[in-house]
Amino acid sequence: MKEIMIATSNAHKVEEFREMLEPLGIQVRSLLDLEEKVEIEETGTTFAENAMIKALSVHERLGIPVISDDSGLEVDAMDKAPGVYSARYGGPSLNDVDRYEKLLHEMDGVPDEKRTARFVCAISLILSSDQVFGFT
Repeated sequence: MKEIMIATSNAHKVEEFREMLEPLGIQVRSLLDLEEKVEIEETGTTFAENAMIKALSVHERLGIPVISDDSGLEVDAMDKAPGVYSARYGGPSLNDVDRYEKLLHEMDGVPDEKRTARFVCAISLILSSDQVFGFT
């Protein structure tokens, strides 16, 4: 069985990747399987940059195939915010419901026809130092 590292500590995301990859004969590991905690600073200004930062960081550390992602919500009336800050939108004390409520509050007064948004996801895959891929 082949093995791939998912550059995340999000248990739900790990389970989603397992459901997709294990039927293909690929064993999925994650940062949760490592003895030491791995912190990766997402300093990119785009989802693609952050996904690649995570993949490169883990691949350089472990030397094994890695897949990573970065995703979030872009709201047109908010100039594509919260964007790459979606998971941190409103600060660390907020949970997902609090972030939704904050966003909806900030949209007060925006007409329905201008309430357009999209969920964006970028994925990076590094199989070896010569095989580096990015998808948005």
